[in-house]
Amino acid sequence: MIKVLIADDQAMVREGFGALLAAQPDMLVVGDAADGAAAVAQARELRPDVVLMDVRMPVMDGLEATRRLQDSPAGGPKVLILTTFDLDDYVYAALRAGASGFLLKDAPAADLINAVRVVAAGEALLAPKVTRRLIAEFAARPVNDRPKPAALNALTSRETDVLLLIARGRSNQEIAEELIVAEQTVKTHIGRILAKLNLRDRAQAVVFAYETGLVIPS
Repeated sequence: MIKVLIADDQAMVREGFGALLAAQPDMLVVGDAADGAAAVAQARELRPDVVLMDVRMPVMDGLEATRRLQDSPAGGPKVLILTTFDLDDYVYAALRAGASGFLLKDAPAADLINAVRVVAAGEALLAPKVTRRLIAEFAARPVNDRPKPAALNALTSRETDVLLLIARGRSNQEIAEELIVAEQTVKTHIGRILAKLNLRDRAQAVVFAYETGLVIPS
């Protein structure tokens, strides 16, 4: 079962999302919170697998709550940012704070359910429109402002290939098909990439690839 915590300052949103997810056979809604501080406290007590996190909330916003959850020595839950806003600042700040996904609240119900499953499985998820804007932001930066860190030298050529494909939004299955290897081999490569680069998950790997200039958006 995927344990989910819902953090949103609107009771109707919490109840609606809660009813939708609770109806799924593989999900269990373990709690909800009306502000970021309560979300952090409940997440540490209830240990959900995924937190649906609103951005604009009282007491503590969703970005700060995400940072605090990911700073936990024991490691925090996967965070899926849910918001009505798709501004560049929110997208970038959410990923840097440690979010594993970013989805707009007006997405269809099926997209939300799929997003929870994708994030729980360790994949990064960004709404297509959000991804385009994020890539456009990186594309606008001068190449010489993106020095490649020495950590990249630790990657093998195959691991570098896998990182490039992750940054381009490929799933494990798609990477396996493109490189003609088993999907389990791809998972092994990804684990080594994250360990060598000291990254937590695929979302951080995507940001890392673009920030360092490893991937130059066309």
